[in-house]
Parts: sequence; structure tokens; C-alpha cells
Amino acid sequence: MQATIEELSQISVFRDLPEPELERLQPHTQVQRYRQGEIVMHEGARLPAKLYALVNGSLQVTKTATTGKETLLRILPAGEIFAAPALLGDGIAPAMVTAECDSKILTVERDALLEAIRQNPDIALHIMRVFNSRLQQLHETVHGLVSERAIVRLARLVQYLSSQYGTEPSECGRQLKAKRSYYQIARSIGITYEECVRLFKSLKSVVAYSRGGKITLLNLEGLEAIASGTAQPTASGTFKVLVTLLTLLMNFLQVAGMLPDTS
Repeated sequence: MQATIEELSQISVFRDLPEPELERLQPHTQVQRYRQGEIVMHEGARLPAKLYALVNGSLQVTKTATTGKETLLRILPAGEIFAAPALLGDGIAPAMVTAECDSKILTVERDALLEAIRQNPDIALHIMRVFNSRLQQLHETVHGLVSERAIVRLARLVQYLSSQYGTEPSECGRQLKAKRSYYQIARSIGITYEECVRLFKSLKSVVAYSRGGKITLLNLEGLEAIASGTAQPTASGTFKVLVTLLTLLMNFLQVAGMLPDTS
């Protein structure tokens, strides 16, 4: 099914295009619906030469290591583009993309997009900014997995979600507009579900987690101190400190592939 002008205008890289340019793109578009849990593309699959974008819904992007451990790279909101290699690279899907809820995917044929870029080079600049931002995020994720403590990775993820998707006022602080479950957060920073729950409890004076994936910022300066590695929450008793350190070490070894994943 062909995309409507309204659907095209909802995509971030096309929002500033005048309607005549959207009308020229329209014959070269296609829209497909995916149900919750349905796989949009498999990691390693060959992709047609198109621009992929999410009209509505939400997508999970995950990467599986040779050890079998799966990491959640990001959750894409409506309006975002994805699958860069289909447009700019070797045409191989770098990760698996799954519909987090019922979603609608829009594609634009590459040749038609290139013609639109010739008419309006700002489209290319916007695409470059999006993919550059994701490369930086991926670099930080990989670096954090091998060199940072889990508590630091969690604090930085919360900061990223805050800056990327924004916050809104709540009774006790600033609540993130993006909602994430314990499971999603754990997969994003390479730890177990149980460790994620424990870390949030240790951060209760800085960040509050409530049912439905709601995250509220209580102390921005405290969060920044933890994210920068200059401070960390205190645990009551030597035993708790030892247990936490041992858990962090086990998680690091699992992420590095030196221990089997028992989660």
C-alpha cells in the first residue's frame, strides 16, 4: 500500500519538505503493518535498497553476540528512520528489528530518495545527523559494556533517555517521557534483570522507578556524579558491598564472553 502525504510528513527527515516534493516521493513509497512481537527484519538478512522509517508504533533493535547474549541497542519511536545499510551500506541488516507494539513501517525507494536529495540537500544532512548520533551512542554502549561499572552505565542510560525523549514535571521530580521496563534496561546495559532491580533500589535517592516503566529524576546533580564515576550510592554493611562487587564482576565476565550466560 502506498504511503499518504500525511504519513510521509510524519517522518523526521521529511517534515520540512513542501507538499509538491512529498507528492513526487509518494509513488515510490510502500507502507506495511506489523503486529506486536512480529519481526520486521532479521539480523544478517539481505535488505532491498530503500529508506526504512517508522510511521507509528515502536520498534526494538537488538544485537546478538556470538555467545548468544542479546543486547537491546535502542527502542525507536514513531517518525524515526532505521536500517542504514539498506540505504548507504552493504544491504545487510546489522541487527534484528521487532515490533514492540502494533506498528506501521514506511519505505522509500533509494533512487527516488536520491532524486529528492538533489532537489533538497537538507534531507541528506538530516539523515547524516541521525546516523552519526546513533554511531556515537553505539560507541558509548560498547565502551561502557567493557570498561564501566553497571551503576555508571545505568545512570548514563537514564541521562540519554532524558535528553533524547525529554521529561515532564511530576509530584517529586521530572518524569521521563520514555518508559522502559527492567528487562529492557537490563538488556540495554548488559546486566541481569535481578541486578537491574537492585541497582534501581540503590539509586532510590537519585532516581525513582515505578510500575509501567516510569522513571523519575529526583536529584540531577547526584545522577551526574554517578554517571561521571565520581560518586556512587552507599550500601549498608560490608557484606552488601562485597555482594555488589562480585555481581558486577560476574556480569562483566559474562558480557566479555568469559562465563556462560546463566540468566
